Amino acid sequence: MHARILAARARAGILFAPTGSTDSLMSLPPETPTPPPGDRTAFRVLGAISVCHLLNDMVQSLLPSIYPILKSALRLDFGHIGLITLVNQLTASLPQPVIGAYTDRRPLPQSLAIGMSFTLAGLVLLAWSTHFGAVLAAAALIGIGSSVFHPESSRIARLASGGQHGLAQSLFQVGGNAGSAIGPLLAALIVLPRGQRSLMWFAVAPVVAIALLWRVGGWYGRRAPRLARAPETGHHRHHQLTRAQVKQALALLLVLVFSKYVYLASLSTYYTFYLIETFGVSVRSAQLHLFVFLGAVAAGTILGGPLGDRYGRKYVIWVSILGVLPFTVALPYANLAVTGLLSAVIGLILASAFSAILVYAQDLVPGKVGMISGLFFGLAFGIGGLGAAALGMLADATSVTLVYRVCAWLPALGLLTAWLPDLEPRTQSRKPALAR
Repeated sequence: MHARILAARARAGILFAPTGSTDSLMSLPPETPTPPPGDRTAFRVLGAISVCHLLNDMVQSLLPSIYPILKSALRLDFGHIGLITLVNQLTASLPQPVIGAYTDRRPLPQSLAIGMSFTLAGLVLLAWSTHFGAVLAAAALIGIGSSVFHPESSRIARLASGGQHGLAQSLFQVGGNAGSAIGPLLAALIVLPRGQRSLMWFAVAPVVAIALLWRVGGWYGRRAPRLARAPETGHHRHHQLTRAQVKQALALLLVLVFSKYVYLASLSTYYTFYLIETFGVSVRSAQLHLFVFLGAVAAGTILGGPLGDRYGRKYVIWVSILGVLPFTVALPYANLAVTGLLSAVIGLILASAFSAILVYAQDLVPGKVGMISGLFFGLAFGIGGLGAAALGMLADATSVTLVYRVCAWLPALGLLTAWLPDLEPRTQSRKPALAR
């Protein structure tokens, strides 16, 4: 009789014996540890930082979106365009690991709002820039704001995840990708017809973000000590890798980030010029094509994290980087309609990698969320800037078409995923059945 009661309790999800029972306590399987009490996914916090990420990256994307205006008004060449991108990306990248490592030890809850103030100042300066030096200064200020924003907001995403780390990173990052997609569209609809000064209309975005981030900083300041002491949930709390194996895995991940972001830099920076030069489309039409590509990037980002949580991050990395190779090789030889379709497919598949890469790296080095987030976000921006500058010089010396023929083979570096260690347990595929 008692055995039947216990079986009924197990079927109902009551995983413990009655008080006073002499039977052994029933427990969850080792691969599904119980999260600490109260450690639930804070979707309101994730939504707030995702919206702020959207507003931050929308402002970031306005800079490359008005390159045709700046090129014409200031008589710039592709080398100047690449240098603007380089300054913006370096200031957005180099400080990030330092900021992340510092805040791992001493959290700064209100630094997010302060960082967004730099973005606001850069946007205002960009709207009134009349010479190349002022544009470089504006690009630097916008980059500094981004370098402060990303490490701490990524940490907040992990703290608010409730153990669903991939989902939380995807929700956070999709805001940035959505902002990057909206920026060129708004630039085509507002800035191109009305001119550079109309950028002032977008100053409302960082002002709203500052208000939201101040509230998020308050939540972070109240809960960070308790959440920091709580054990990590999920199946990645411990791994048996040596220090050398961890370093090798991080190096491989950085190479994969290089392949992803240099290719993305080629599209986000020079795609409009490629369409105008190759197919003779208008600037507005080229901006709309860029919006479609960036929208596909946003959709891919939302898929990468949950798929990594369910099927394993290594498999998502495999598919998202190496799987895009046939499409990147075909792109430089396609007509206009097929080019638009291929760019969307490339953005959708390639964008799913970063959430998986970032959470995989955080699991490799537990307890260093800020440093790892700053390193990988910073590297992504820095590589994108260096790649844009190098590709700009290549485009000046040859053509934009050759840029895409060279970059088409970068996803082949996805073969290096084979040397990444398997962090997910072999029992992961049984989790849905166990949960049911």
